[in-house]
This record gives sequence, structure tokens and C-alpha cells, in this order.
Amino acid sequence: MQGGSLIIKCKDFRIIQLDISNPDKFLKVATTVENLSSLDEPTKLYPFFYRPMFPILEDGWTAFRPETEYSQLVTSQADEWRISYINKDFSVCATYPSAVVVPKSVDDDTIIAAANFREGGRFPVLSYRHDTGSVLMRSSQPMTGPSSKRCKEDERLINSVLGPGKRGYIIDTRTQTLAQTAKSRGGGFEVEMYYPQWRRINKPIDRHQGLLDSLAKLVEACNDTTASTDKWLSRLESSNWMSHIKDTLNCACLVAQCLDQEGASVLVHGSEGLDATLLVTSLAQVILNPDCRTVRGLEALVEREWLQAGYPFPIRHRKSCYSTGRTKAHAPTFLLFLDCVGQIHQQFPCSFEFRTSFLIMLFEHSYCSQFGTFLGTCEAERAGMKLAEQTVSLWSYLNRPDILQSFLNPMYDPNNRVIWPSVAPMSLSLWSELFLRWVVDQTPQQKAWETITSLREKDKELRLKATRLRRQLADLEKEAVEAGILVPASAGAPPTSEAVADA
Repeated sequence: MQGGSLIIKCKDFRIIQLDISNPDKFLKVATTVENLSSLDEPTKLYPFFYRPMFPILEDGWTAFRPETEYSQLVTSQADEWRISYINKDFSVCATYPSAVVVPKSVDDDTIIAAANFREGGRFPVLSYRHDTGSVLMRSSQPMTGPSSKRCKEDERLINSVLGPGKRGYIIDTRTQTLAQTAKSRGGGFEVEMYYPQWRRINKPIDRHQGLLDSLAKLVEACNDTTASTDKWLSRLESSNWMSHIKDTLNCACLVAQCLDQEGASVLVHGSEGLDATLLVTSLAQVILNPDCRTVRGLEALVEREWLQAGYPFPIRHRKSCYSTGRTKAHAPTFLLFLDCVGQIHQQFPCSFEFRTSFLIMLFEHSYCSQFGTFLGTCEAERAGMKLAEQTVSLWSYLNRPDILQSFLNPMYDPNNRVIWPSVAPMSLSLWSELFLRWVVDQTPQQKAWETITSLREKDKELRLKATRLRRQLADLEKEAVEAGILVPASAGAPPTSEAVADA
């Protein structure tokens, strides 16, 4: 009796083949891998057993609390916004955090009524306030139903963010057909006559299972090294992954345009206010807010717009693109977000503090990690599992100087302006650093980055040396003037040696 080959298809797209000649060992390894890859009890997962071999310099679990992230907003705009703890016991909305930012003019009773009118209790909350004063909010769909029900508290909550004579946009990430279907089933959309100051626009983004099927086709094409160039390009196009990127960036750019160029506030929602909604609100901030293009800013964005906002990572990431039995509960929406950030990074390579390897690292840890950051579907679950006490935060690891250094972009030149990505087909490309890394040797690209880093370090050293030499020259000129060797410089002219000639 012989052993066999065990092929393991991983969530990071890697395919590992283990050739085990001993039949007993083969069976034991296969059984162990099967058992460990299908654990249902979260506390049996590796993060609960992992013990860091490094000192914790910063507690990542408390690094990006709403009180910290929005402190400047609620202080400088004291008459407009406040942090509400109406959801401190997660009874108003099970998937929202305990602290949310809401208009100061709206009381907690109004918020509770609005939550009862929104699917899953996900009432409109502040996502981002732009420099123009316009705001970005997110929520789930209103439960208007076939009879077009209204909720005056919901109307009051949304209208409170608009100034006198101002108008806003409601960006619905569903098609008009899907929105109408949802309405017939008890969901729906804002009825225009009840929200006269808001204009509703449908900007559809494919959802859930469609994304995972698309990713599966893409990865399958990337792993096929025997296909001709024409066939490979055809399979890439038919996967529709690049179309999803285009649609997503289009929607995010529309939101950013409303906020920045029209000075109009925006409310984004689909059905549940999760996948497509969080995808669009987070990308719009990358486009508008230069802070989100820094390492710490992107960490805060992921924490604020995905983790605290209740994106169910364990459910969405339970199945990989290789898995069978995929359902609509499984979706690579977060990967689509990272890919879109990577596309913007490619168009503006000097505007991001981090390299795209930082995005790949976030992708890997969101699917499987020794850290507890991506465990739990929402803050309530994480609190119940006591993750902050029993596991280590990914941010605690990443923000250590020695680790952070490996992800920094040597070409970074802080850009405080809004960056507008192109969505033209020639401007978008396959993220080969991620999708082809197990197929195509990435050594040349890594060496290129090492060369760039080395050149930037050399440039930095030479600039410092030049500064020191200028300072030394200035000191020597000063001494020469004091000694009477040089004539003091007139405005805009260098010192001269006329004193010596006269002598």
C-alpha cells in the first residue's frame, strides 16, 4: 500500500502539493488538515493560541476608537456633530459599534425610530466630513415596502445634515430593478416626495456570489500557464473582475465628485448597507482624503469603515475562490476594495505612503491570521469573544518601526490634493503582484523596489550632506567677514574679497 499526493488550495491563491509515501502518515496529515481547515468554534482558531515574540508598543485594539478618530470633528464642529452611545449595548443595531457619530441636532429617540425603519437597524451615520463641509453618510435600505411607508424621524435625521437651500444625493448601489424588487418584499428606497432635498441615483455594483464566481474564473485563468496570450486575455475579460473594478471606481468617483466639486452631501446604501456600501464609502475617502493614503490612515479606514461598521469577515471569507458550495454569503468584497486601492496606487505611485505589498498583507490577514483583528462579524461579537484580552491586534504588529519600514513607499511625496483615478480600460490592469505571484517570478520587481529604495536613501544622504556643507560654508564666510578677509554681503549678493585687495 502506498501513500499519495495531497493538494492544498489556499485562500491566498497558493496551491501546495505534499507527496507523502507512507500511507499512515498520508492519512494522518490529510485528516489533520481537513479538521483544522473546518473549525467551527472561533476560540479554537490560532489567534487564541498565538503568543507574540515581540513587545507590544501600542495596543491596536484601542488605537482607532471613534472618540479618537472623530475628536477633531466633534470639537471643531461642536454645533453640528456628536458621538452617540445609544447603541452601547448593541440593542439599537446589532452590527453597529457602541459609539457612532450623528448630527447634534438629532436626539436619541429620533435615532431609535430611524433605526427601526432601516434594514437591520443600520440607520444613517457619519462616514466622512469633507473640507467643503459636505458629509458622506451610509446606512441600509429603508423599509418602505409596497405601500411606500414613511418615517418622519428618518427624514429628519437625513435632512439635518443639509444646510438651508442645500441638496444632497442618495447613491443606491443596486439597479433600479433590484431596488423595486426589494420594495415589493418589504425593503425599498427613499420616496422622492418625502425626501425632496435629495436626488436618488442608481449606480449598481455586482454583489456577493457574482464577485466570488468572477474571482474564481480570474484565478483559474491566472493559474493556467499553458494558455496562449489570446486565450488568456479572453479568459481575463470573461471573468468580469476588471469590470467590477471599473464599476466600483466609477461609483466611488461619483460620490467623491458630489462631495468635492458640488459641495453636496451624500448618503450611500444598497440593501444591507454592508458590502457595496462600505466598498464605495471607503474608496471615496481614499480619493478625497490624503490621510487615508498613509499607513496609519489606511489602517484607521479599514478599522472604521469595515471592522467597526460590521462587515462580517468570518462569513464572507469562509470560502475561497477554490471552494465548492459557495453561497451568496461568501464574497471577496474586501479584496475588491484593496484591488481598487491598488489601481489608484498604480496611477498615483508617489501619493501613497505604503507600497502595494501592504495591501497584499491586509488581504492575507483578512482571510487567515495569527492576529484577532479580523475575527468576529461585528463589535458585539468581538466583545463577546473578548478578543482584546485574549488575542493580539494586527495593528500592534504592523505599527512597530521595524515592521512598518518594510511596507513604506520610497517614492512617497505627500500629496494633499484630491486624486482622480481614470477608469478608462487602458488605465486599469491586472494586479499581477497579487494574482500572478505564485505563477510568475516576482524577483525582478522586488529587486527594482530595492534599487529604488537604495537610490532614495542615497539621495537623502546627499541632500543632508549638501545641507551640512552649506551650513559650514555660511559659518566660514561669517568668520571671514569678522576677520576682515571678506566684505559683508549686500542684500542678495555673496561676500567678496575686496577688503583683502584694498589692503
